[in-house]
Amino acid sequence: MLLGPLGHIAYAGRRSNRQDGKVKNETLGNISHLPPHLIDLIRRTLCGDTFVSAHDNLAILRSRPHGHVAAVLGVLEKLGLPRLMSPRRSPERDRCMALIVSRLLAAGSKLATARTLHPETATSTLGERLALDDVSAEDFYEAMDWLLQRQEAMEKALAQRHLHDGALVLYDVTSSYLEGRHCELARRGYSRDGRKGTLQIVYGLLCNAEGCPVAVEVYAGNTADPTTLSDQIAKLRTRFALRRVVFVADRGLLTSARIDSELRPVSGLDWVSALRSREVRQLADQDGPLQLSLFDRRDLAEIRHPDPAPGAPLTTSSRCITSGA
Repeated sequence: MLLGPLGHIAYAGRRSNRQDGKVKNETLGNISHLPPHLIDLIRRTLCGDTFVSAHDNLAILRSRPHGHVAAVLGVLEKLGLPRLMSPRRSPERDRCMALIVSRLLAAGSKLATARTLHPETATSTLGERLALDDVSAEDFYEAMDWLLQRQEAMEKALAQRHLHDGALVLYDVTSSYLEGRHCELARRGYSRDGRKGTLQIVYGLLCNAEGCPVAVEVYAGNTADPTTLSDQIAKLRTRFALRRVVFVADRGLLTSARIDSELRPVSGLDWVSALRSREVRQLADQDGPLQLSLFDRRDLAEIRHPDPAPGAPLTTSSRCITSGA
């Protein structure tokens, strides 16, 4: 520290040595422009003080992944899923959100998901983001019961968003095997999983033309696919208040009997489905290669290629469909 001519204090780095019995001072640089805390740090260092770096003074005990959690939660919030489940935030809604996010990131059982959210065993920041620091598998099952009570309201909101009069409605049925003895809907039936002899549950999914799910219904495992059609018609006409829709389903669902008994008598319901191979052969055997009679009520779908290969026919029958339009 130096005292200037006008009483100003200046700070400089100086080096002293002895030459020929005399003390020589050498100014290394002026540090007056530095902040006071840095000047004090330099002074203390020159006096022999030692300092520990921030890296040496800190110990990383645990680092929880966060980016994937933030990405999925951000997309779900942008889609409006939390408000679709309930306008108000609640522990049940947060637990359902945790189940959905966990299913997308690392699918597991309810018990495994609860362990990944506990502060001591957390594998990400999901529990912290949703304030679920102490949740059990039983809490998740209660949350699913809460969500089941809101199913109709959620499906109605989705129908208003994705369906309209005159729209195509895609419908299909599948099944899944399950373990256990306490499911009321578990029955022995056809296994699409190839697990013969196991209990099954059947569920039908209703989607819009783009394949966006709108509604789902669960049935007993021995339910035949065509028998689920009446529930979907009632759902569209009564709950969703749609007067005119076009059902699109495979030939296992839209059988001739179901079309005649459930679709054709209802005004405003049309359908698109494939013919069975036996019916296609009958058409081919009657009047030539898939020639329809004058009063036949079935239509044929054809594909015309704008630039066919040399020698190929301009028109090819790609699929035989029945239509109520």
